[in-house]
Amino acid sequence: MNEHSPPPKAAPYRIENPEEFAQNLLRFLEEGGRALSELLERPDARISPYSAASEMTQAVGTLGDIARLWLTHPTKLAEAQGTLLSSYIDLWNTSIRRMLGEQVDPVAEPEPSDNRFKDPEWSTNPYFDFWKQAYLLTTHWAEDMLKQTDGLDDPTRQKAEFYLRQVSSALSPSNFPMTNPEVVRETFATNARNLVQGMAHLARDMEKSGDLLKISQTDTEAFEVGHNLATTPGKIVFENEIFQLIQYAPTTDKVREVPVLVVPPWINKYYILDLTPPKSFLKFAVDQGFTVFVVSWVNPDERLAHKSFEDYMLEGVLTAADAVSRETGVERCNIVGYCVGGTLVGATLAYLAARGDEPFRSATLLTTQLDFSKAGDLLLFTNDAQLASLEEMMAERGYLDGSRMANVFNMMRPRDLIWPYIVNNYMLGKKPFPFDLLFWNQDSTRMPAVNHAFYLKEFYNENKLAKGGMTLAGIKLDLKKVKLPVFEVATKEDHIAPARSVFIGSKLLGSQVEFVLAGSGHIAGVVNPPDKMKYQFWTASRAAADTIEDWLSMAKEHPGSWWPYWAEWLAKQSGDWTIPREPGETLGVIEDAPGCYVKVRS
Repeated sequence: MNEHSPPPKAAPYRIENPEEFAQNLLRFLEEGGRALSELLERPDARISPYSAASEMTQAVGTLGDIARLWLTHPTKLAEAQGTLLSSYIDLWNTSIRRMLGEQVDPVAEPEPSDNRFKDPEWSTNPYFDFWKQAYLLTTHWAEDMLKQTDGLDDPTRQKAEFYLRQVSSALSPSNFPMTNPEVVRETFATNARNLVQGMAHLARDMEKSGDLLKISQTDTEAFEVGHNLATTPGKIVFENEIFQLIQYAPTTDKVREVPVLVVPPWINKYYILDLTPPKSFLKFAVDQGFTVFVVSWVNPDERLAHKSFEDYMLEGVLTAADAVSRETGVERCNIVGYCVGGTLVGATLAYLAARGDEPFRSATLLTTQLDFSKAGDLLLFTNDAQLASLEEMMAERGYLDGSRMANVFNMMRPRDLIWPYIVNNYMLGKKPFPFDLLFWNQDSTRMPAVNHAFYLKEFYNENKLAKGGMTLAGIKLDLKKVKLPVFEVATKEDHIAPARSVFIGSKLLGSQVEFVLAGSGHIAGVVNPPDKMKYQFWTASRAAADTIEDWLSMAKEHPGSWWPYWAEWLAKQSGDWTIPREPGETLGVIEDAPGCYVKVRS
C-alpha cells in the first residue's frame, strides 16, 4: 500500500475495538437503567391527563374491546388469522429464495412518503428487509381487521383507529436498535458510543422537561426569541395582565387607513407568525402597507388561574381592539384570528353582533373551528372522565402545564413528531437538527385553569357555540348574526382543525365568507411565504356548497402561497392610503418588540 493511501474502510458490521465496545455497552446498560428508573418516577409513568401511561391504558382498553368483539365471531377470526399466517409464509419463502440469490418481488412495500424506511439497507439487506415487510404486513392486516369490525359507532371507531396508529407507530422496526440498519451501523462504527450519548441526551431531556417528557425536536441552543426569531421591528404599546400589544414599524412610504389586529392562539406563542424574516406572515403584512398589531399572550402561572375565556375576550381581544383604535385614531380595524385565537375571535364577533357593536370591518380566520362536531382526533381527549381528571389536576396548581398539550399535539402525528427524534437522539446519539418551526413547537405555554376547562368543555365536548347555546358576559351567542366580511383559510392535511370541520363552521356565519383551502397542514399550510412557491391553494368564487367535497369539486387550484390573494382581499376592506404610523405615537412605547411576555419559558 502506498504510504499516502487512505486506510481501508472498516466493514459496516465489524467491531473494531471489542474492549471499548464492551465498556460502552456496560455504560449504556448502567445509564439506561438509571434513566429508566427516573422515567418511571416521573408523571409520564402515572395515570394522569395526556401522560404516556394514561394513553397506553386507553390504547390497551380500546383495542382490547375490539379483540373481544372479534372473539364473538370465531369463524371470521379464524379466516383473518389464516390470512395473516399465509402472508407470513409468503414472506418467509421469498426471504429464503432471496438469501439463495434469487431476484424476488417484495410481499409488502412502504408508501413512497414513509421516511422510516429510506435507508437503502431496508431493501438491500435481507435481514432488515424481512423485519420491514413483516411489520408492514402486520399493520396492514390490523388496519383491515379494524375496518371490517362491525357494530362500532363513529366515535368508537375513531378512537380505535387513533390508538392503533399509536401502537403501530411505536412497534415499527425502525424504533428498535437491533432492527434499524442506521442504528446498527452507528453502533458498530462508534463502538457503541452512540448509545451512551443517547442516554445522556435522554437524561438532559428529562432534566429540562415539565410535567411530561419533552423529547428534543431541535437544537434549542441555535435560536433565541428576539435575536434570530420574532425580529420584525416594532414596539410594545400596551399591556395588561394577560397580553402585550405589539405595533410593527412601517416599511412602506404609505399605509392603508384601516389597521390590522392579529390574535394568535394562547396555547402557543405568537411568533409562529414571525419566525425568520423570509417566513414571517406579520412582516409580509407590514410590507404590503398594513399597520399591523399583534397580541402576545402571557405565559400564565397560578396567579392567573381565575382568568376565563370571557376574560380573554373582554380583557384580551376587545381591550386590544380599543388600544388599536386609540393608537391610530381609526374607529374600526380588521381582525385576524389563528387556530384557537380564531375561535375566540369568532365568539367575540357573535357577542358584538348581539350587542349591536361594530369595532371590526372584517375578520380573517386561519384554521379556525367554530363547529366542533367533526373536530378530529382531539375530540378523543375531551370526554367527561378525562375533563374531570384534567380539572382536578388544574385545580391543584391553577394551570395546565404546556408539556401536556404538546404531548397531545405530538400524538396527532407520532410517526413524524415522536419516533424520529427518539431514534435520532437516544439511539443514534445525535443532536437534533436546528429548525425554527420545531423550536417554536417546543416553546410551549401554560394555560389558565378556568379558561382551558371552559374551552374544552363548552367547545369540544358540548359544541355550544355552533348549537347557539353559549353565553359570554351575559350575552347569548348566535353566529348567524355575524354579518361582516370574512376570509377563512382551512388547510387540506390539518390534524388539529380538520378542513371539513373548518368548512362546517364557516357555514354558520351570517357573513359573506371567502373560503380558501390551502395545501399542507395546520402550520406549514399557514406559514407558506410566496417566495418559496410551495404547496398550493384553492378558491371557489361564491360557491354554494354544502360540503367541503362539493366545494372542492367547484374550486380552482392556484400554485404557491395564499398570502398575496389574502392581501388583495384585505386591501378592499382597508380604506385609502395614508401616511405611515410609527409605533406608540399616541399610547407611548413600553419596550421593544417582541416584548417580555413571549420570552417567559414554561
